Amino acid sequence: MAVDEKLQTVRHSCSHVMAEAVLHLFPGTKIAIGPAIETGFYYDFDFPKDTKFSDSDFPAVEKEMRKILAGNHDFIRKEVSKEEALDLFKDEPYKLDLIKNLADTEVISTYEQDGYLDLCRGPHVNNTKEINQQAFKLMKTAGAYWHGDPTQPMLTRVYAACFEKPNDLKDYLKMLEEADRRDHRKLGIQMDLFHIEDEDPGQVFWHPNGWTMYLTLQDYMRDKIRKDGYLEVNTPAVMPRSLWEKSGHWGHYQKNMFVTESEKRIFAIKPMNCPGALEIFNTRTRSYKDLPLRLAEFGHCVRNEPSGTLHGTMRVRGFVQDDAHILCTDEQIGSEVTKFCNLLKDVYKDFGFDKNLIVKFSTMPDDHVGDLETWAHAEKALADACKAAKLEYEISPKEGAFYGPKLEFTLTDALGRQWQCGTIQVDYQLPSAERLNAEYIGADNQKHHPVMLHRAVLGSIERFLGILIENYAGAMPAWLHFEQAAIVPVGGGFTDYAQKVCSAMTAAGIRANAYISDDNMKNKIKFVTSEHKTPYILVVGQKEQDEGTVTVRFRADSNIPQKVYKLEEFVAYVQDKISTHYNGI
Repeated sequence: MAVDEKLQTVRHSCSHVMAEAVLHLFPGTKIAIGPAIETGFYYDFDFPKDTKFSDSDFPAVEKEMRKILAGNHDFIRKEVSKEEALDLFKDEPYKLDLIKNLADTEVISTYEQDGYLDLCRGPHVNNTKEINQQAFKLMKTAGAYWHGDPTQPMLTRVYAACFEKPNDLKDYLKMLEEADRRDHRKLGIQMDLFHIEDEDPGQVFWHPNGWTMYLTLQDYMRDKIRKDGYLEVNTPAVMPRSLWEKSGHWGHYQKNMFVTESEKRIFAIKPMNCPGALEIFNTRTRSYKDLPLRLAEFGHCVRNEPSGTLHGTMRVRGFVQDDAHILCTDEQIGSEVTKFCNLLKDVYKDFGFDKNLIVKFSTMPDDHVGDLETWAHAEKALADACKAAKLEYEISPKEGAFYGPKLEFTLTDALGRQWQCGTIQVDYQLPSAERLNAEYIGADNQKHHPVMLHRAVLGSIERFLGILIENYAGAMPAWLHFEQAAIVPVGGGFTDYAQKVCSAMTAAGIRANAYISDDNMKNKIKFVTSEHKTPYILVVGQKEQDEGTVTVRFRADSNIPQKVYKLEEFVAYVQDKISTHYNGI
């Protein structure tokens, strides 16, 4: 048995032990499901109405679990008929619901340990002694509808972390502590970057500090794609239902679209930009000489994501993609995919994400449009392009878009967490005669349909910026930070010089602020260091004023000692770091 499989078996077995402990402590509780998950397991319970289960009950449950584990109880598997299962679990409504939905021919198995019986496919460890008593910890509770259906009862989901060894649990808990310190939602408030209103879920209100970084990131990408041969466009936020029906989105994505009506016509706020790009393509006769045509759009999209899935700027309803659609010929797919991959790697390098990049090849999903022959052709074209780009990839079966296969690029942050951001997708469907009927005149003087490549490097700017905030714990690279330099006079007599330094830096294109309030120097430095995480703190006093210098304190994460510069010398230093997108300060 592979290590991962063994760990998942330990976790699933531990979930049964937790369920047993809960039933010991809270008689009358009804049990639902308890699967293993990435870092542990959870179990869903329906507690009696007079029971208020909370995190404060965790120590008692953990103590009871350790008592059960110490008993060295065997996990005993037994196969039963559907009738036997219905009788065994006649007092467990959620188990009965599961059993009734099983096919009559399906094998039904139960597992029992220490008198606790559960409906389960397994597998499980042989004995509770295989679960380390110090390698699990109950983490949190959450509400969960049965079957994920809001019309069904709300259950209490209890999450736990679980590992084979205590040290693995300790490492995981340390990582969680560090992740909490880096939480972009907390830093967003602390650094005055953004906020999200409870009454407007999934929509980000960007404050001046955060919007400065947002625009800097967007302008950075705008410069990159302009140099890479893209033409920027902008398409309407609201488009008619008829267009979404032609594109196939209405039939495959309508549940995630915000819909409105005007003059007895139905419109949708766009959840993606691709139909708009083809509308632009179709406004004039195109030649094969015009291809590839790379149309980029920082398009604002809105998707009706379930409120329970929203998470800061990482998962939102309103967002802007660094989107682009490349219209090309079959023969150009390989070179365009290679060109895109080079762009993506160049961008990721500027953020320190060029190492440990994971590429996944997603194939045809069950819910797709187009015939199998076209899909096979699209998948082969993308595979050939990967080979040309010398890309190694993993296969993600049935994870493609409904219109075509795709590559997904996953980066790794400072905590070892993985984030899927970039993507490129091969689409023969949208430009086809059956969809939006995009055409160009080929070298043979005949009409042909182009291939459409959907691609993004960052994914969404909101999400990528959230990833960056957590990766750098708010201490962004100087070129991206909203405040690149803070000028702090040692006393009130040097405010004029502090403002002069600030003006010189601002004129040189550096984002600088002079802190000339009546607060003392120590408090000012503490503020820009801990709250703003400003890369450069320039302290000025009599000596600096007399000599035209600045004493620079570099942000702590740089490990650069304090240094005195001539003002013009330091301006040049900062300009160099900014212009080269140096991944630091």
